[in-house]
Amino acid sequence: MPRRAGISMCSLLGEHDSPMIRLLGIDPGLRFTGWGLIDVEGNRLKHVADGVIATDNTISVPARLKILHDALMALLTLHRPAEAAVEETYVNRNGSATLKLGYARGVALLTPALAGVPVTEYAAKTVKLAVVGTGGAEKEQVTMMVRRLLPGATIRRADASDALAVAICHAHHRSSRLAWSAAKAAVGY
Repeated sequence: MPRRAGISMCSLLGEHDSPMIRLLGIDPGLRFTGWGLIDVEGNRLKHVADGVIATDNTISVPARLKILHDALMALLTLHRPAEAAVEETYVNRNGSATLKLGYARGVALLTPALAGVPVTEYAAKTVKLAVVGTGGAEKEQVTMMVRRLLPGATIRRADASDALAVAICHAHHRSSRLAWSAAKAAVGY
């Protein structure tokens, strides 16, 4: 742990001053949106639930976005996460597909915000780096590490694994932000 002005991070945060917090990770997509919930207490991660919201590509885009919104709202109501994290959209060669992914991402960002849940965004490389240790990790490597970090998680689709990876990434970044904030406050910054 980093030390500053002779104060350890443990003494700033206290050994047991980190209450459990529930985090929701979302991997947005118009066809499949992965979601994953974890509980975090200190450095401990616990799998809560994961899954995929699927929409039928034969119905209109607005109807599919409504399905996505309603399903995310139901998840938020049922599991009551304290914070949410969403993977950022990457741009691909198919402009239409990128635009539709952007629609789904907009719903994934807006729905928790409407429910009063703070939302953070992470680039795919940042998520892979936090979970696997390299920003160029393959999907299989991400899934393997998610299973290792969350024993007992029964992941049926890569979308759910990716969402859990987003939640894990947020847990790591959140922990670092809290530690630095406490350190700065302790030394008067």
